[in-house]
Amino acid sequence: MFKSAFLGCGGRAMGHAQAYKYISRSKMVAICDLNEQRLKNFGDTFGIENRYTDIHEMLEKEKPDLLHIVTQPDLRLQLLTVAHEHNVPTVIVEKPIAITGSDYKAIMELGKKSKTKFVVNHQLRFHPKLLELLSDVKSGKIGQIKFIEVSARLNMSGQGTHITDLMFAFNDYSEPETVFGSASGTEGFKTTHPTADMSEAYITFKNGMHALLVCGKNAPSVGDYPDHYHKRIAVYGTHGFIHWWMEGWEKNLKEGSYEKGSKSYAEEDVLGQAGLTNAVFDWLEDESKLHPNRLDISLMEFSTILAIFQSVVSRKMVQFPYDPPDDILAQLQNALS
Repeated sequence: MFKSAFLGCGGRAMGHAQAYKYISRSKMVAICDLNEQRLKNFGDTFGIENRYTDIHEMLEKEKPDLLHIVTQPDLRLQLLTVAHEHNVPTVIVEKPIAITGSDYKAIMELGKKSKTKFVVNHQLRFHPKLLELLSDVKSGKIGQIKFIEVSARLNMSGQGTHITDLMFAFNDYSEPETVFGSASGTEGFKTTHPTADMSEAYITFKNGMHALLVCGKNAPSVGDYPDHYHKRIAVYGTHGFIHWWMEGWEKNLKEGSYEKGSKSYAEEDVLGQAGLTNAVFDWLEDESKLHPNRLDISLMEFSTILAIFQSVVSRKMVQFPYDPPDDILAQLQNALS
C-alpha cells in the first residue's frame, strides 16, 4: 500500500482527497498547512490524524510515496525543491507549473537532476468523457485531424494551462513550431494567477497541425454559467469533429453518425482526479508507464504560453525552440500598461 500526504488543505486540495474513494493502492496518511483551522477541517473531513504545520517534519516522519502540493503558484519552485531534497518518490503539483521565465527555467533544471517524478495536476485529461472522445480521435473516427480549437473564460494562468494540456493531448504531444499571440488587460496581474486578462494565439506544430487558443472574456460562452465553467475543446478532422465542454459534448463521426449529450462536470472531475492519481501509481510500479502530465510534457506546454507572452511583447511570431527571458511576465505587463 502506497502512502500519500498533502501540502495545502484548501478547497482545491479537497478535490484531490475526494478522489481517494476511487483509489485502492494508497492511503492518505498525513497533511500539512500553516493554517491550523484548515488543517483541522481537512483532517476531520477525511479522517487523517497525522497533521503538521512544518513540511520538513512531515516528510521526514511520514516518508510518503506521493505528495500532493496544492498551494499558490508563486511557491512552486520552493516546494518542489523541498520534495526533491527529501527524496519524495512522486509529486502531484497543482497547475500552473510556473508563472514566468525564471521559475520555468529553474523548475526545468530541478527536473533534470531530481529523481522525484513530478506530475502537474491537469485532471481534465482523465475525465471519462474526454477519454472516450480522445479514443475516438486517436482511432481515426473523425479522419485525419486538421485543426484544434480550445478556450476558457478565465485568464491564461487560471485556466489556460488546462486547455493547453488538452490541445497537446489531442495532438499526440507534438512539439510546437510557431506561436503568434495577442493579449489585453492588466487586472489579472493583481491576482494570485498573474497574467493578462485576455489572450489568444494561433499555434502551429511540427506534425503540421494548427490550433487556436483563446482565454478570457473574449472566449466563447457555453451557457449561463460562472466564468470558470467555460473550458472547452473542439477537434476538427477530414470526416468529422468532436466537441467537449464542462457540462456537455457532441461528436460527428466519419460514418455519418451524430451524437450529443450532457454530463455532470463535478461527477466527472472526481473521476478525472482519481484517474490522474492512479496513473501516478502506475508509473511508480512500472517505469515504462510514463504519466502524460509528467514534468517535461507540462513544461513544453507552458513554454507555449510563455511564447504567447513573447509574441505580444515583440509584436511578431515566435519560432521554436524558444528560450524565454526571466522576466517575460513583467515585460508583458509593461507592454499592456
